[in-house]
Amino acid sequence: MRITFLLNNAYAIGGTVRTTHNLAGQLAAEHDVEIVSVFRDRDDPSFRHHPRIRLRHLADLRPHGPDSVLDDPRRLRPAAVFPAADRRYAAYSALTDELIGRCLAGLDADVVVGTRPGLNVHLARQAPRRLVRVAQEHLTLDTHSTRLVLALRRHYPGLDAVTTTTGADAAVYRRRMPGVRVTAVPNCAPAAGAVLSDCTAPVVVAAGRLTEAKRYDDLIRAFAVVSAARPDWTLRLYGGGELEAALAALIAELGVGGHVTLMGPVAPLEPELARASVLAVTSTTESFGMTIVEGMRAGLPVVATDCPLGPREIVRHGVTGFLVPPRDPAAVAAALLTLIEDDGRRRAMGRAALALAGRYDPAAVADRHLRIFRALLAVRALPGHRARSAARAGAARAAGGVLSAADTAGAALRRARRG
Repeated sequence: MRITFLLNNAYAIGGTVRTTHNLAGQLAAEHDVEIVSVFRDRDDPSFRHHPRIRLRHLADLRPHGPDSVLDDPRRLRPAAVFPAADRRYAAYSALTDELIGRCLAGLDADVVVGTRPGLNVHLARQAPRRLVRVAQEHLTLDTHSTRLVLALRRHYPGLDAVTTTTGADAAVYRRRMPGVRVTAVPNCAPAAGAVLSDCTAPVVVAAGRLTEAKRYDDLIRAFAVVSAARPDWTLRLYGGGELEAALAALIAELGVGGHVTLMGPVAPLEPELARASVLAVTSTTESFGMTIVEGMRAGLPVVATDCPLGPREIVRHGVTGFLVPPRDPAAVAAALLTLIEDDGRRRAMGRAALALAGRYDPAAVADRHLRIFRALLAVRALPGHRARSAARAGAARAAGGVLSAADTAGAALRRARRG
């Protein structure tokens, strides 16, 4: 199977980039896989990718790049295809409209996968119907603006399928976009291999963009309580973002500079996770919780806020960690101290987290995607207008994950013959 992923910037650090590389790498072991990056702003990708993956870019933003587009006058004209309500709209232009459209029209692929709302609209409007077009939702529908949701409602029914990272978000999609075929497929994370935590280091770790939604101010306040009770423990917070200066000021204000360190962004993250004994997540909203899965795959128990939508589908309260109310530093501190004060429980939860995280292995997640792709491709092979009605039934069955590709294709054929 020939599969192409369309990414905003495959060279950057970010959750969508990381999970796309993970999935594409697993698929590349047996399939022809390409990642198309709309933008390129550095010489080398931040994440290592499978050697069989073809990586190419459309718009080179490097001043020294051999095909740099920095001086192209089309960059000054606004994009007409990429929706204005997408938060990345300012980076897109008439140039990207043309480059993406030309790329999609010439793809030598069976399946093309978009990885953000604006790019998914490009798939719906510009990708040839000969391609199976799948939109991935890496955030959540309810976190998008009303303007963006309206744009997606116009264009998403023309796609073959939409995947969300949680069942809760899939339910929201089905309620708000009844004409769209939706299924939940979680993100994947590779096994940490020999790089595992033994849960003995006196370190709590957190990782992610330093943004308001992550509420690292709540975590720092919670750790001020933790460090007062257990001054031998420290918190390492990995990531960069617009709140770095504000968080540094809070650390100084609370006088916990000797216990809390802003480590900056790092890739790969796995070795740093293995040097800790507990993972902390204090978000008010999560589209999935990639860091939670990565921490569990490194053998860490998790203290996470029970926020919409992801953590409650990943963390088993009392088994692999604790779920606490959002915006409650006291509850975060209490959960952390429960694990810090009980070495045996911490290690047992770490072992349980490692075992249960196997469901997010790239092989298992890639197989779920392949079942959807194969079912949609099988329906595409049906003749004429009958295939269109059969596609709806076949894709819905595939989305539910209840039929194999062969069963789905057979069901579609029977429906087409009756039609």
